[in-house]
Amino acid sequence: MHLAHLRLRDFRNYARLDVDFSPGFQLLLGDNAQGKTNILEAIYLVATLRSFRGVGSAQMVRHGQKGYFIGTMVVGQGEHETRMYWSATERRLVLDAQPVRKLTDYLGVLRTVVFCTEDLQLVKGSGRNRRRFLDLLLAQTQPAYLPLLQRYAKALRARNALLKQPLVDPVALESFSRELTQVGDQIIRCRRELVPQFLPLAQQAYRAISNQAEELQLSYLPSVKTDFTVELAKNRHRERTFRATLIGPHRDDLALQLNDRPAAQFGSEGQKRTLAIALKMAQAEYLAAFHGVPPVLLIDDIMGELDLKRRSGLMPLLQRAHHAKGQVFMTATEENWPQELGREVRKWTIGQGRIS
Repeated sequence: MHLAHLRLRDFRNYARLDVDFSPGFQLLLGDNAQGKTNILEAIYLVATLRSFRGVGSAQMVRHGQKGYFIGTMVVGQGEHETRMYWSATERRLVLDAQPVRKLTDYLGVLRTVVFCTEDLQLVKGSGRNRRRFLDLLLAQTQPAYLPLLQRYAKALRARNALLKQPLVDPVALESFSRELTQVGDQIIRCRRELVPQFLPLAQQAYRAISNQAEELQLSYLPSVKTDFTVELAKNRHRERTFRATLIGPHRDDLALQLNDRPAAQFGSEGQKRTLAIALKMAQAEYLAAFHGVPPVLLIDDIMGELDLKRRSGLMPLLQRAHHAKGQVFMTATEENWPQELGREVRKWTIGQGRIS
């Protein structure tokens, strides 16, 4: 799988961009604030319909313009053309000249894993970041998972809106509660099954880039301990006080521990950064093993921040992607790009919203 063509119109600092990419290493070189990361963001947006910077679509429109357009040609099992347009009044998503009706028909056309400074929030941030990490991994491997999340979110919104009413309709509340628990139980089961499968890959990746300094443990922490229906009923009084649904998959977390101590509280900054990279490495390995082809790797200026030991731990992942004829996009400045990648790198110069 690789991105063969990228077209941008009024996206971030790009007025117009049309560029063809081959498989292999694509090194985007340039000074800061020239548009290197914007290209990675556009690729990730095509793959996941979300920015890895955590911003909304309005912030991705070029200054002074009304909307942006992103078009791609993706080569995998066949060729697929995608087209995405966003403005405040119109949104269009097209796959192979047909409007996308269901996201399950679209997601998976391009699979990516991004490595960026925001990854630190996987360790330091709230449980929401870790839930999203699990959910993205499941959505990239189980087509039925995304519809479950959508059903759960819809039931949760409706139930919370009901709980905010001065008088709660008990029949409607029971109906939304039943949908919430039925779908929620399936989400919990998927997450619970994923973590033991994912853990060995994360441990292996952490050992590779930390020189086996600490032992990593991941534990799924569902907010529902036994029976969702029973626990939801027991929380009814507290729900009336807080006017919100207080338990369920939307409150789950993933515990990250180094030598049996919470990484967020006791890990050094170096250990937290190493752990965040290890989680992304394991994500890439998991997707490659599941689908038989590596995802497109997007590496945003992190190699220059790593010492030689950690960089050498990341190299086998890049080499495997190369041998499997995968694709890697890496941003760097002229001074800090990893020379150990060797000669098999296609260099692109980025400056003021232009690429050459």
